[in-house]
Amino acid sequence: MDYGAHADGKTDDSNAISNAWEGMCGEEEPATLLIPPNKIFLVKRLNLNGPCKAPNVHIKVSHVNGLTVDGDGGIIDGNGSTWWEKCITCRRPTSLVFQSCNGLTVKSLSMSNSPEAHIAVNGCDGALFSHININSPPKSPNTDGFDIAHSKYIVIQDSTLATGDDCIAINGGSSFINATRLLCKGGHGISIGSLGRNKSYETVEEVHVQNCSFIGTTNGARIKTWPGGSGYARKITFEDIMLQDVQNSIIIDQGFNGTSASEKAINLNCSPSGCFNITLDQIYIVSSKSSQLAYAFCKNIANGTIGSTVPKVSCI
Repeated sequence: MDYGAHADGKTDDSNAISNAWEGMCGEEEPATLLIPPNKIFLVKRLNLNGPCKAPNVHIKVSHVNGLTVDGDGGIIDGNGSTWWEKCITCRRPTSLVFQSCNGLTVKSLSMSNSPEAHIAVNGCDGALFSHININSPPKSPNTDGFDIAHSKYIVIQDSTLATGDDCIAINGGSSFINATRLLCKGGHGISIGSLGRNKSYETVEEVHVQNCSFIGTTNGARIKTWPGGSGYARKITFEDIMLQDVQNSIIIDQGFNGTSASEKAINLNCSPSGCFNITLDQIYIVSSKSSQLAYAFCKNIANGTIGSTVPKVSCI
């Protein structure tokens, strides 16, 4: 608005947004481009190009329906190393935030070295992310690829996610999340949660992870909950999964096949109230170290079914 946008849905605001980008891009300090809520911008196709003088560029998009972001092979570099070294405990920025954006499409975008999470999806209904390439060091703190919360009908596909934390973190209030044809490298795998922090009530359901590979991750499939919280994580499927040198795996459903970097290949560590309706089938996981035998660990499993599973699971 500072650059002359009318935001009436009738006047072409393309130049105002382009000029705002150039103004932000030319700043010597970290800068943010804010597209404000409760406005209607009529724009033509815009190319927001770099390089930028600003050492950190933050784009915040909220309450925009039918938005398409096409990276066209471009790269967003968050220069996160300056944050990781000097700001361990403070709140670091997320590179790209989508808030209450329905019918969203993001494609052909590369990102690296975000100060914290690379992409946050909050309160969105319907989003497709495809051909997203994220590349941050394995030890970079809290650099999730995707953080999803209070959103539904989100699809992430055909992407490579190399992070220092979760490839995808699916948090409370989320449902109908689909992840397919993904490569997760380093980091902590795909996680449900954590849920129930500070004794809160949180729910996640209808999560489907299919045809994904995990290489050198701490975990493959993971559900994280805090003691004292309430709610549920249900109707979650991990299917057609390949593991290579994965340290820990919490297996929720069928189709796992690969090698484990630790002998505890299947770890079902449930609360005293137990885990219900767990199905393990078509699983074959062996240790990547010839001198070790992979095994399954179980605690407080209430009920479930076992099909073809290696290592053997005797607790269900």
